[in-house]
Amino acid sequence: MTGPLMKSLPANPESDYGQQMIDPDRPIEDAEAPAGFSIKKVWPLIVLVAGLGLFFALGLDQYVTFDALRDNRETLLSLVADHRVLSILLFTLAYIAVAAFSLPGGAIMSITGGFLFGLYFGTIAIVVGATIGASILFIAAKTAFGDALRAKIGDGKVIAKMERGFRENAFNYMLVLRLVPLFPFFVVNLVPAFLGVPLRTYVIATFVGIIPGAAVFASVGNGLGAIFDQGETPDLGIIFQPQILGPILGLALLALIPVIYEKFFKKAPTSTGG
Repeated sequence: MTGPLMKSLPANPESDYGQQMIDPDRPIEDAEAPAGFSIKKVWPLIVLVAGLGLFFALGLDQYVTFDALRDNRETLLSLVADHRVLSILLFTLAYIAVAAFSLPGGAIMSITGGFLFGLYFGTIAIVVGATIGASILFIAAKTAFGDALRAKIGDGKVIAKMERGFRENAFNYMLVLRLVPLFPFFVVNLVPAFLGVPLRTYVIATFVGIIPGAAVFASVGNGLGAIFDQGETPDLGIIFQPQILGPILGLALLALIPVIYEKFFKKAPTSTGG
């Protein structure tokens, strides 16, 4: 069959439009639609940013201070004594919000956890709350910008090499970033979302990596009552003191050993001719 009808048919009958001609009930797929931003993808991050703005607009930052904790210590300790399980749950939810919305006062919250619940339960509540909150921010950032950003920078050789190297040793690198308190917590929450780190790896490394720091702050909080009685406030820079930072850096070095071994000592397999 020749003529105008044949000329009007697509050159490739297996294409979307060709299949649509053969099967009218088959929907046309816009396979070439460019990947970009959409409200559907961005709205979780918009909610988190709006929550951060609302936090300051309502003046809630004035309650995340040692002065507020000192003034309300008796009321808080009484509530914990009467409703311990509920108090731990509410504190964990509050810590989730602090981490997810990137609110200020994470260190004060951690010390408060030790003050209210002791070293062990305080550490558990801090680690669980921080891990869940950080994961929420990670998912929101990865959904909103992760794929689109990687598509835009994917052609860059340096960025592509960095992403490949990070993904090959994602757990070890994430563990080091969590152990060493050199970067703001929210930065470490966001950057892995743009480097293709799997959620499972991110969650496990975050949970394990923040345990030492959480235990240090909870320990400070466990003795906060005596510090308040002396009219003083705890030193938030305690984690940078040599006797505390040293062991944490040692753990970070241990986490890097597999990466160093693979990079410098692991021999490439030798091929044998047949």
